[in-house]
Amino acid sequence: MRNRPIISLTTDFGLRDYYVGALKGALLRACPEACLVDVSHAVRPFDIVEAAFLVENARIFFPEGSMHLIGVHCAYAPDFRFVVVQRDGHYFAAPDNGVLSLIFEGELDARSLPVSDHGAFPVMEAFALAVGHLGAGQTLDTLGVPAGPLMERVGLRPVTTRSRIRGMVMRVDNFDNVQVNIQRETFERIGRGRPFSLFFKRHDPITVLSHHYADVPEGEPLCWFNSAGYLEIAVNMGRAATLFGLKEEDVVEVVFEELPEGSVTRI
Repeated sequence: MRNRPIISLTTDFGLRDYYVGALKGALLRACPEACLVDVSHAVRPFDIVEAAFLVENARIFFPEGSMHLIGVHCAYAPDFRFVVVQRDGHYFAAPDNGVLSLIFEGELDARSLPVSDHGAFPVMEAFALAVGHLGAGQTLDTLGVPAGPLMERVGLRPVTTRSRIRGMVMRVDNFDNVQVNIQRETFERIGRGRPFSLFFKRHDPITVLSHHYADVPEGEPLCWFNSAGYLEIAVNMGRAATLFGLKEEDVVEVVFEELPEGSVTRI
Protein backbone atom coordinates (compact mmCIF):
# COMPACT_ATOMS: atom_id res chain seq x y z
CA MET A 1 0.00 0.00 0.00
CA ARG A 2 1.00 3.68 -0.05
CA ASN A 3 3.32 5.25 2.53
CA ARG A 4 0.25 6.83 4.06
CA PRO A 5 -2.56 4.29 3.61
CA ILE A 6 -5.90 5.76 2.58
CA ILE A 7 -8.87 4.06 4.23
CA SER A 8 -12.52 4.80 3.46
CA LEU A 9 -15.24 4.08 6.01
CA THR A 10 -18.86 3.20 5.23
CA THR A 11 -21.00 2.08 8.18
CA ASP A 12 -24.49 2.03 9.62
CA PHE A 13 -23.14 3.16 13.00
CA GLY A 14 -24.64 6.65 12.92
CA LEU A 15 -22.99 9.64 14.61
CA ARG A 16 -24.85 9.88 17.92
CA ASP A 17 -22.89 7.12 19.62
CA TYR A 18 -19.23 6.45 20.22
CA TYR A 19 -18.94 3.63 17.68
CA VAL A 20 -17.39 5.61 14.82
CA GLY A 21 -14.90 7.29 17.13
CA ALA A 22 -13.95 3.98 18.70
CA LEU A 23 -13.44 2.38 15.30
CA LYS A 24 -11.26 5.24 14.11
CA GLY A 25 -9.22 5.11 17.30
CA ALA A 26 -8.62 1.38 16.87
CA LEU A 27 -7.59 1.88 13.24
CA LEU A 28 -5.14 4.64 14.16
CA ARG A 29 -3.62 2.50 16.91
CA ALA A 30 -3.08 -0.26 14.34
CA CYS A 31 -1.79 2.14 11.66
CA PRO A 32 -0.97 5.63 13.05
CA GLU A 33 -0.12 7.06 9.63
CA ALA A 34 -3.47 6.09 8.10
CA CYS A 35 -5.60 8.72 6.37
CA LEU A 36 -9.25 7.99 7.28
CA VAL A 37 -11.95 9.17 4.87
CA ASP A 38 -15.66 9.00 5.75
CA VAL A 39 -17.93 7.93 2.91
CA SER A 40 -21.01 7.66 5.13
CA HIS A 41 -21.99 6.56 8.62
CA ALA A 42 -25.68 7.16 7.92
CA VAL A 43 -26.43 3.99 5.98
CA ARG A 44 -29.83 2.70 7.05
CA PRO A 45 -29.32 -0.03 9.66
CA PHE A 46 -28.56 -3.42 8.04
CA ASP A 47 -29.10 -2.04 4.49
CA ILE A 48 -26.34 -3.71 2.48
CA VAL A 49 -27.88 -2.58 -0.81
CA GLU A 50 -27.41 1.08 0.12
CA ALA A 51 -23.92 0.34 1.43
CA ALA A 52 -22.93 -1.40 -1.80
CA PHE A 53 -24.25 1.52 -3.85
CA LEU A 54 -22.23 4.07 -1.86
CA VAL A 55 -18.99 2.11 -1.93
CA GLU A 56 -19.33 1.16 -5.60
CA ASN A 57 -19.67 4.78 -6.64
CA ALA A 58 -17.18 6.31 -4.20
CA ARG A 59 -14.30 3.89 -4.74
CA ILE A 60 -13.60 4.99 -8.32
CA PHE A 61 -12.41 8.38 -7.04
CA PHE A 62 -9.83 6.89 -4.65
CA PRO A 63 -6.19 6.26 -5.59
CA GLU A 64 -4.97 2.74 -6.23
CA GLY A 65 -4.02 0.88 -3.06
CA SER A 66 -6.82 2.40 -0.97
CA MET A 67 -8.67 0.21 1.50
CA HIS A 68 -12.44 0.38 1.85
CA LEU A 69 -14.03 -0.76 5.10
CA ILE A 70 -17.74 -1.61 5.04
CA GLY A 71 -19.24 -1.92 8.52
CA VAL A 72 -22.91 -2.54 7.70
CA HIS A 73 -25.17 -5.32 8.99
CA CYS A 74 -22.49 -6.78 11.23
CA ALA A 75 -24.80 -9.37 12.83
CA TYR A 76 -22.69 -11.35 15.25
CA ALA A 77 -24.02 -14.90 14.85
CA PRO A 78 -21.77 -17.74 16.08
CA ASP A 79 -20.52 -18.48 12.55
CA PHE A 80 -20.30 -14.84 11.47
CA ARG A 81 -17.06 -13.68 9.86
CA PHE A 82 -15.31 -10.72 8.29
CA VAL A 83 -13.38 -11.00 5.03
CA VAL A 84 -10.95 -9.01 2.88
CA VAL A 85 -10.67 -9.08 -0.91
CA GLN A 86 -8.42 -7.31 -3.40
CA ARG A 87 -10.03 -6.04 -6.58
CA ASP A 88 -9.12 -3.44 -9.19
CA GLY A 89 -6.04 -2.42 -7.21
CA HIS A 90 -8.03 -1.74 -4.02
CA TYR A 91 -8.73 -3.67 -0.82
CA PHE A 92 -12.23 -4.21 0.56
CA ALA A 93 -12.98 -5.43 4.08
CA ALA A 94 -16.55 -6.29 5.01
CA PRO A 95 -18.77 -8.72 6.86
CA ASP A 96 -19.58 -11.83 4.85
CA ASN A 97 -23.24 -10.90 4.40
CA GLY A 98 -23.58 -10.51 0.65
CA VAL A 99 -22.52 -6.86 0.38
CA LEU A 100 -19.41 -7.67 -1.66
CA SER A 101 -21.45 -9.69 -4.16
CA LEU A 102 -23.54 -6.56 -4.81
CA ILE A 103 -20.41 -4.60 -5.70
CA PHE A 104 -18.56 -7.24 -7.73
CA GLU A 105 -19.77 -9.89 -10.12
CA GLY A 106 -18.19 -13.33 -10.17
CA GLU A 107 -16.21 -15.27 -7.62
CA LEU A 108 -13.97 -13.37 -5.22
CA ASP A 109 -10.67 -14.58 -3.76
CA ALA A 110 -11.21 -13.63 -0.12
CA ARG A 111 -9.31 -14.00 3.14
CA SER A 112 -11.21 -14.64 6.36
CA LEU A 113 -10.15 -12.43 9.28
CA PRO A 114 -9.60 -14.05 12.68
CA VAL A 115 -11.69 -12.52 15.47
CA SER A 116 -11.71 -13.55 19.13
CA ASP A 117 -14.82 -15.19 20.52
CA HIS A 118 -15.01 -12.77 23.43
CA GLY A 119 -14.63 -9.43 21.70
CA ALA A 120 -17.35 -6.88 22.41
CA PHE A 121 -16.80 -5.08 19.11
CA PRO A 122 -15.73 -7.71 16.52
CA VAL A 123 -15.90 -5.39 13.52
CA MET A 124 -13.39 -3.05 15.17
CA GLU A 125 -11.05 -5.94 15.94
CA ALA A 126 -11.27 -7.38 12.42
CA PHE A 127 -10.81 -4.07 10.62
CA ALA A 128 -7.91 -2.98 12.84
CA LEU A 129 -6.17 -6.27 12.11
CA ALA A 130 -6.59 -5.82 8.35
CA VAL A 131 -5.48 -2.18 8.39
CA GLY A 132 -2.44 -2.90 10.55
CA HIS A 133 -1.39 -5.80 8.33
CA LEU A 134 -1.90 -4.15 4.93
CA GLY A 135 -0.78 -0.73 6.13
CA ALA A 136 2.57 -2.24 7.07
CA GLY A 137 3.01 -3.35 3.48
CA GLN A 138 2.31 -7.02 4.02
CA THR A 139 0.48 -8.98 1.35
CA LEU A 140 -3.10 -10.16 1.40
CA ASP A 141 -2.17 -13.83 1.09
CA THR A 142 -0.49 -13.71 4.52
CA LEU A 143 -3.58 -12.25 6.19
CA GLY A 144 -6.01 -14.71 7.77
CA VAL A 145 -6.94 -17.87 5.88
CA PRO A 146 -8.67 -18.48 2.53
CA ALA A 147 -12.36 -17.75 3.00
CA GLY A 148 -13.79 -19.97 0.28
CA PRO A 149 -17.16 -19.05 -1.27
CA LEU A 150 -18.77 -15.90 0.09
CA MET A 151 -22.43 -15.28 0.77
CA GLU A 152 -24.18 -13.99 -2.33
CA ARG A 153 -27.04 -11.55 -2.73
CA VAL A 154 -28.80 -11.18 -6.05
CA GLY A 155 -28.39 -7.65 -7.31
CA LEU A 156 -31.43 -5.48 -7.87
CA ARG A 157 -31.40 -5.52 -11.66
CA PRO A 158 -34.28 -4.28 -13.80
CA VAL A 159 -36.44 -6.52 -15.98
CA THR A 160 -36.17 -5.78 -19.70
CA THR A 161 -38.10 -6.60 -22.88
CA ARG A 162 -37.56 -5.30 -26.42
CA SER A 163 -39.39 -2.05 -25.63
CA ARG A 164 -39.63 -1.80 -21.82
CA ILE A 165 -37.43 -1.53 -18.75
CA ARG A 166 -39.17 -2.25 -15.46
CA GLY A 167 -37.06 -1.00 -12.59
CA MET A 168 -37.49 0.11 -9.02
CA VAL A 169 -36.50 2.93 -6.71
CA MET A 170 -33.13 2.00 -5.27
CA ARG A 171 -32.64 4.89 -2.85
CA VAL A 172 -33.63 8.46 -2.08
CA ASP A 173 -30.68 10.79 -1.55
CA ASN A 174 -30.26 13.70 0.84
CA PHE A 175 -31.86 16.11 -1.63
CA ASP A 176 -34.91 13.86 -2.05
CA ASN A 177 -33.81 12.88 -5.56
CA VAL A 178 -35.04 9.41 -6.54
CA GLN A 179 -32.38 7.02 -7.83
CA VAL A 180 -33.61 4.10 -9.94
CA ASN A 181 -31.79 0.81 -10.60
CA ILE A 182 -31.64 1.48 -14.35
CA GLN A 183 -28.17 2.23 -15.67
CA ARG A 184 -27.36 4.24 -18.76
CA GLU A 185 -25.96 1.21 -20.61
CA THR A 186 -29.25 -0.68 -20.18
CA PHE A 187 -31.31 2.35 -21.21
CA GLU A 188 -29.28 2.87 -24.39
CA ARG A 189 -29.11 -0.83 -25.29
CA ILE A 190 -32.85 -1.34 -25.05
CA GLY A 191 -33.90 2.10 -26.29
CA ARG A 192 -31.65 2.38 -29.34
CA GLY A 193 -32.35 6.10 -29.50
CA ARG A 194 -36.15 5.70 -29.58
CA PRO A 195 -38.55 8.14 -27.89
CA PHE A 196 -39.55 7.01 -24.39
CA SER A 197 -41.99 7.63 -21.57
CA LEU A 198 -40.96 7.24 -17.94
CA PHE A 199 -43.90 6.15 -15.76
CA PHE A 200 -44.08 6.20 -11.94
CA LYS A 201 -47.02 6.28 -9.55
CA ARG A 202 -49.86 8.20 -11.21
CA HIS A 203 -47.78 11.11 -12.37
CA ASP A 204 -47.74 12.20 -16.00
CA PRO A 205 -44.83 10.46 -17.73
CA ILE A 206 -41.52 12.21 -18.29
CA THR A 207 -40.56 12.01 -21.96
CA VAL A 208 -37.31 13.98 -22.15
CA LEU A 209 -33.89 13.00 -20.84
CA SER A 210 -32.19 16.00 -19.25
CA HIS A 211 -28.47 16.68 -18.83
CA HIS A 212 -28.70 19.09 -15.89
CA TYR A 213 -31.24 19.91 -13.19
CA ALA A 214 -31.58 23.40 -14.65
CA ASP A 215 -32.74 22.06 -18.02
CA VAL A 216 -36.30 22.52 -16.71
CA PRO A 217 -37.88 25.47 -14.87
CA GLU A 218 -37.77 25.51 -11.07
CA GLY A 219 -40.36 23.20 -9.57
CA GLU A 220 -40.61 21.05 -12.72
CA PRO A 221 -39.78 17.32 -12.79
CA LEU A 222 -37.01 15.80 -14.87
CA CYS A 223 -35.10 12.59 -15.34
CA TRP A 224 -31.41 12.23 -16.11
CA PHE A 225 -28.46 9.92 -15.58
CA ASN A 226 -26.56 11.08 -12.51
CA SER A 227 -22.80 10.98 -11.92
CA ALA A 228 -23.07 7.35 -10.80
CA GLY A 229 -24.67 6.40 -14.12
CA TYR A 230 -28.13 5.61 -12.70
CA LEU A 231 -31.45 7.01 -13.86
CA GLU A 232 -32.68 9.66 -11.45
CA ILE A 233 -36.04 11.36 -11.04
CA ALA A 234 -35.69 14.86 -9.66
CA VAL A 235 -37.37 18.23 -9.38
CA ASN A 236 -35.35 21.34 -10.14
CA MET A 237 -34.88 23.03 -6.74
CA GLY A 238 -37.50 20.70 -5.28
CA ARG A 239 -38.00 17.39 -3.46
CA ALA A 240 -39.04 14.67 -5.89
CA ALA A 241 -39.58 11.77 -3.48
CA THR A 242 -41.87 13.83 -1.24
CA LEU A 243 -43.75 15.46 -4.12
CA PHE A 244 -44.46 12.18 -5.92
CA GLY A 245 -44.74 9.91 -2.87
CA LEU A 246 -41.90 7.70 -4.10
CA LYS A 247 -39.99 5.38 -1.76
CA GLU A 248 -37.57 2.48 -1.96
CA GLU A 249 -38.79 -0.50 -4.02
CA ASP A 250 -41.55 1.46 -5.80
CA VAL A 251 -41.88 0.44 -9.46
CA VAL A 252 -40.60 2.73 -12.23
CA GLU A 253 -41.06 1.79 -15.88
CA VAL A 254 -39.51 3.09 -19.08
CA VAL A 255 -41.56 2.40 -22.22
CA PHE A 256 -39.95 2.99 -25.60
CA GLU A 257 -41.74 3.59 -28.88
CA GLU A 258 -42.41 0.26 -30.57
CA LEU A 259 -39.89 -0.99 -33.11
CA PRO A 260 -41.04 -1.40 -36.71
CA GLU A 261 -42.17 -4.89 -37.71
CA GLY A 262 -39.32 -7.20 -38.64
CA SER A 263 -36.65 -5.24 -36.73
CA VAL A 264 -34.44 -7.05 -34.24
CA THR A 265 -32.97 -5.88 -30.95
CA ARG A 266 -30.84 -7.67 -28.42
CA ILE A 267 -32.07 -7.90 -24.84
